[in-house]
Amino acid sequence: MPPDSSFTPLAEPAPTPAAATRTEHDFLGEKQIPLSAYWGVHTARAVENFPISGTRISAMPDLIRALGFVKKAAARTNQQLGTLDARRAAAIMSACEKLIAGQYHDQFVVDVIQGGAGTSTNMNANEVIANLALEKLGLEKGRYDVLHPNDHVNASQSTNDVYPTAVRIALWFAIERLLASMAVLRGGFEAKAHEFRDVLKIGRTQLQDAVPMTLGQEFLTYAVMIGEDEARLREARALIQEINLGATAIGTGINAPAGYADIVCRHLAEECGVPVEKAANLIEATQDTGAFVQLSGVLKRVATKLSKICNDLRLLSSGPQAGFGDIRLPPRQAGSSIMPGKVNPVIPEVMNQVAFEVIGNDMTVTMASEAGQLQLNAFEPIMGWSLFKSIEHLSQACLTLQTHCVAGIEANRELLAKRVRESVTLVTALNPLIGYEKAALIAKTAIATGAPIAEIAESLGIMTQAEVEALLVPDKLTQPLPLVA
Repeated sequence: MPPDSSFTPLAEPAPTPAAATRTEHDFLGEKQIPLSAYWGVHTARAVENFPISGTRISAMPDLIRALGFVKKAAARTNQQLGTLDARRAAAIMSACEKLIAGQYHDQFVVDVIQGGAGTSTNMNANEVIANLALEKLGLEKGRYDVLHPNDHVNASQSTNDVYPTAVRIALWFAIERLLASMAVLRGGFEAKAHEFRDVLKIGRTQLQDAVPMTLGQEFLTYAVMIGEDEARLREARALIQEINLGATAIGTGINAPAGYADIVCRHLAEECGVPVEKAANLIEATQDTGAFVQLSGVLKRVATKLSKICNDLRLLSSGPQAGFGDIRLPPRQAGSSIMPGKVNPVIPEVMNQVAFEVIGNDMTVTMASEAGQLQLNAFEPIMGWSLFKSIEHLSQACLTLQTHCVAGIEANRELLAKRVRESVTLVTALNPLIGYEKAALIAKTAIATGAPIAEIAESLGIMTQAEVEALLVPDKLTQPLPLVA
């Protein structure tokens, strides 16, 4: 099969002889790097090695900002402990501030899916920061004899503590947006619950008619479900506050000065505003990814419940002539290329699909966590990418659902009222007054004749029509019975 010509790999084309380049080297040899690039030889090799998804880590701006915070906190700590001189530290911190401000994110070019436990991402950051710092010092890119990506930018650090820490901070930022989006959607359902508080309808269990409720009660349920998941998400977020920065390679803190781990974690919390805490056992924290599994599970819960809500919205709005028709969703676009006038529930459908994706991402996170070995899990890049996608897509889907669907939902009041009046299930409300046997007789007769239960009750001499109709008000049909003194 010929290759897909529409897919563009990330690998940069080899510079032509006329292109302006600089020569960089690592232990594998020399490589020509475009003069305009702030990344260097390690990044170039990663770009060549991992042309996988076509998506660069610049697609995760939260992660780039988080790397800036981590590297800035490290430089600040290294200066404080005498590991880094003031001139280099200031230049590095200045470069980090540019990343935090959203600048130079286009220089983060490695693929989001990569081998090496995040080393390519860390080195991309080290090289970009080093070259920005060199410019701050008035020097050309690549003058690593003065300021080196590893020796200075990465001082007292390892990918194995920098990358997991940055991912956790980035996830914190992303979760904040998701919580805000969920709150907006919850508020939308609460508003509809108030609007529909007096709209009586027939509830359903197992798709069969059950007992009356209000449409407001139905919509308030959705708001409560979302609120519960906001609480669960906050609980999961608390787990990612624990970081292993200062652990270096495997958690022993090799090559970091005494006291570094405690100080750098404090500085990081001050810089980024996230209440991170140093893990009690850095060796355990360096290999454990349980917090990601827990967070992913909560995201799956959020997705599953939102999808269930959207299943309800699609079913309740089905029709307009041959379906449930309890509610009307706002029409968003033509639904068919062959059936004129058809409108589909496209907004709930897109939430369903986001949910399917999140559930699949949860399996990816689970398997990647399980695949860890000994002192490190090498698969945090796919865990991080899966979590970022889940959070970002859920955030956007919640806002989309509220803006383009929930806010415009209308109740089919006339149809709902008619169904309540004609529903045989209303006999359930008569049980406490006339008993199950007589209520069952009324129901059987109503099903056989199609006559309203109020008329049947009166014809059988059980209750008057006025007595029956006095019971068919929301306060009596949709709440527990009052206590008898």
